[in-house]
Amino acid sequence: MDDKEHKLSLKREVGLMGAVSLIGGTMIGSGIFMSPQTVLASIGSPGASLVVWACCGLLVITVSFCYAELGTVIKESGGEYIYILRTSGPVVAFMLVFSSVMFVRPAGIVGISLSFAQYVVAPFYPECSPPVLVVKFVAAAAILTLAVVNSMNVRFSMSVQVFFMVAKVLALAVIIIGGVVMLVRGHNESFKDSFENTNLGINPIGIAFYQGLWSYDGWNNLNYVTEELKRPEKNLPRALLIAISLVTGLYLMVNVSYLAVMTPKELMSSNAVAVTWGNKVLGSWGWIMSVAAALSAFGSLNGSFFSGGRVCFVAAREGHMPEILSMAHVHRLTPSPALIFTTVISLVVLIPGDFQSIVNFCSFTAWFFYGITLGGLIYLKIKKKDLPRPYSVPIILPILVLFVAIFLVLAPIIDNPQIEYLYVALFILSGALIYVPFIHFKLCPGLLRKMTVFLQLFLEVAPADKNL
Repeated sequence: MDDKEHKLSLKREVGLMGAVSLIGGTMIGSGIFMSPQTVLASIGSPGASLVVWACCGLLVITVSFCYAELGTVIKESGGEYIYILRTSGPVVAFMLVFSSVMFVRPAGIVGISLSFAQYVVAPFYPECSPPVLVVKFVAAAAILTLAVVNSMNVRFSMSVQVFFMVAKVLALAVIIIGGVVMLVRGHNESFKDSFENTNLGINPIGIAFYQGLWSYDGWNNLNYVTEELKRPEKNLPRALLIAISLVTGLYLMVNVSYLAVMTPKELMSSNAVAVTWGNKVLGSWGWIMSVAAALSAFGSLNGSFFSGGRVCFVAAREGHMPEILSMAHVHRLTPSPALIFTTVISLVVLIPGDFQSIVNFCSFTAWFFYGITLGGLIYLKIKKKDLPRPYSVPIILPILVLFVAIFLVLAPIIDNPQIEYLYVALFILSGALIYVPFIHFKLCPGLLRKMTVFLQLFLEVAPADKNL
């Protein structure tokens, strides 16, 4: 609390360890336990699948370097939203926040919560698939629990993140060690003729990358909370490099372990690849992998919640969302209205939620806006050379990643057009139509004002200033 002006601001309580845990702990979630079989099925061969995983890691490291420069030049929270707002204007920024708040972020939370629920209930249904209703009830319980945790205290939610980060790294270490033991014993059949039957079509490569990149999702989470990061000019690039390098190495070794234990056919037919691995290697202790995967997804879900609520918060502060979402709790200094809103939308998306569809359409939307964000960085490097840059990358990096983003957006559409991609594109563009009456002309201001006053008193929140 600022005693002179009596205004709130979010505290800088995220240090280097918390930053690494936020990135790595969100990235290592459900993806590495759910996506390997889909990557392999899409690309067709074990060798090519490992190449995809390595390329995904290299791509994410490259784009994170670009984001490190953006985060040190534009020192505001909000990630892509605030970068697009400052470089491409309010209409495009609103299109991003509309699709992000109403679909991408909630869908990401739902995807992780569904995989968490799958692993939690799997031991109770050993002979068959668990009922969809049971899975969704468990997923809803996880979403509500983490909404409460993140609304209570920033330091507490960071402690939760660090704990689960350590737990999931240990779980992946168990898988890696088990794979090494199997390789030493001569179980290397999957690596003979490892590039045979590789699918080189544009659509299979695009879908394989979508599934692989889903497992790396969360690499940009720190850019959403820049205003809560201690010494962002130093800790932002350091945390990105440490966390993403660690995760890339772990993912490659875990995939090698999966292939050492299972044949490609067994891996592709598995609904829960970590559980199948556990049953083969650990025997009666195979249930440990269900627990490890569930803990991993829960930690990733916590990180997604922590950063996702900040998108609503920053957009509302810029006038692109209802004012109540830009407020923080007067005692806890957490953006609780934005977190509650994210929770409600996530629970709505959970009702018809399907994991694989969520992955593909989230990746399509995300890389569309990543491309626009990188275009903004290129603009800043050419037109705003005088801006202070504590950290800078060669201009060739954002140009290369921009071309990759364009490929990832267009590849599945050109090679195998699906009507669903048209619906997603129309949904993104509909943000521009909503912007004109509700943001530019501010329709229904009286009703919104009354709701804001009521919710402000009910939730004990007040407007929060930028923390620059």
